[in-house]
Amino acid sequence: MLLQRDFGSACVCTLFAALISGASPVLAADVGPLVKVTKPSPFAHCAADGVAGQAGVNYPNTGIEPTAAIDPRDSDSLIIGWQQDRWSNGGSRGLMAAVSTDDRNHGSPFRIVTPGKVTKCEGGTFTRASDPWVDISPSGVAYYMHLAFQPDLPTGGFGPSGMLVTRSFNGGRSWSSPVTLIYDTDPQVLDDKNSITADPRLGALAYAVWDRLQDFTVGAGGGDLAAALSSGGHDGVVMARQRLAASKAARNAAAAPAAVQFVGPAYFARTTDFGATWSTPKIIFDPGDNAQTINNRVVVTPNGAVIDFFTHIFTDGTVTIDLVRSADNGATFGAAITAQTITPTGVVTPDSKEGVRDAAILFDVAVNRRTGAIYLVWQDSAFAAGVDQVAFSMSADDGSTWSKPVRIDRTPNNANPLREQAFIPSVGVGPGGILAVTYYDFRNDTSNGKEATDYWALFCNPRASDCAKRGNWSGEKRLTEIPFDMLDAPVAGGHFLGDYMTLKGSRDAVHAVFGLATGKNLTDIFTRKISFEEHNAAN
Repeated sequence: MLLQRDFGSACVCTLFAALISGASPVLAADVGPLVKVTKPSPFAHCAADGVAGQAGVNYPNTGIEPTAAIDPRDSDSLIIGWQQDRWSNGGSRGLMAAVSTDDRNHGSPFRIVTPGKVTKCEGGTFTRASDPWVDISPSGVAYYMHLAFQPDLPTGGFGPSGMLVTRSFNGGRSWSSPVTLIYDTDPQVLDDKNSITADPRLGALAYAVWDRLQDFTVGAGGGDLAAALSSGGHDGVVMARQRLAASKAARNAAAAPAAVQFVGPAYFARTTDFGATWSTPKIIFDPGDNAQTINNRVVVTPNGAVIDFFTHIFTDGTVTIDLVRSADNGATFGAAITAQTITPTGVVTPDSKEGVRDAAILFDVAVNRRTGAIYLVWQDSAFAAGVDQVAFSMSADDGSTWSKPVRIDRTPNNANPLREQAFIPSVGVGPGGILAVTYYDFRNDTSNGKEATDYWALFCNPRASDCAKRGNWSGEKRLTEIPFDMLDAPVAGGHFLGDYMTLKGSRDAVHAVFGLATGKNLTDIFTRKISFEEHNAAN
């Protein structure tokens, strides 16, 4: 059951103090220079092991799907990860990292490193890798989680897949050999959509989560659905969207699956010794037959609650953002709570109506380390039929209740409603608890044969106003210097920059890390540092 609370009085004390003083805090954001992170592919030498004989189209010199972390002990130390040389049907030739330890030049220069020998192009044994995720513990140990896999089998089944973690003890400059959390050889099993979280309170603990899909139609002659699903290759997001469409079609036709076709529980493992060893993976939420989880994300609140958020796709096509909580550092988890029911449509380009690989079934989540408030953003068409825009909700009680969703993006109205789409939102908490949300949109698109796309940042100060109200989000900043053409982005389940982008807060700023198309089938990762200054302005 969805529980919602009116947070209209959440900032009453702050606002009252401002009113009686005759002034209120006004937020000013200062955007630093646009810094390119990626460089030409280091895998050009790897044609034999990295490309030859594989199905799908490989896109050399593509940097896709950035993840980032800032060292809690040193806000000048930033690690950014991404997929390098993406494939059209899932994964990349390897995962890379960029390390900055000198913030005087706004995060530059970066040193490019390979975060462990996982794929063949990296000196490992797997053929492809995907879903990069990085975090840094308060003790300084950096974790990099990899989804690694082999090509699909000739029978149509999945090749072996696994979740691996590498570690760095020197700020990301060098990485250990990978530790395997799970390795599956069953041709009907795919491990997918992972993330890793270092406990911000307890330096020895970290938590890894993912969904483990068992699809009984893959490689089993399951007819049209099996063929559709297998066409997604090792791409769990593409397959989840295909299953969701099939579930909605069955619901509309008042038909139910005749048998169990797939299951997709949330899996969890933790380390209590700085990543040297990991617990045996276990199910922490099982959605049942013909349902699944995806986009599992762990956050830790100041009171010690370890909370796994995930997208829950039901048998009938309903989609919710759910959570399970642990009060004992991940040893056990309670029952699931629904935070929001979501209704994304999915993004297409405004003129040619080509599909965009967006975050339509995903979300982003962040925690205020001082107050414990939790923030969610996602794509939703609830505000304009058939048009995905950025929705926001917050919780002040470890996720038990949530504010009513509000649209917060500032994408303007347009005669072409598809230019009102806002997509792939990220949320981060900056200095003093300031909230930042980033997203792409098409507001600057014109009918010139291109699909002009920009990236934006928007802000709210919860110490001064109620961020559960749309009107308190302001100060929008353009993070792209000129629009790029979305049609230049490589096609992997739609024109693809990444299923997620990243916003990370430090003691004096937030760092936006995002992808841009820089040429035909070429993409790069960029970052911009956003600093804040508060002024007192008379009412």
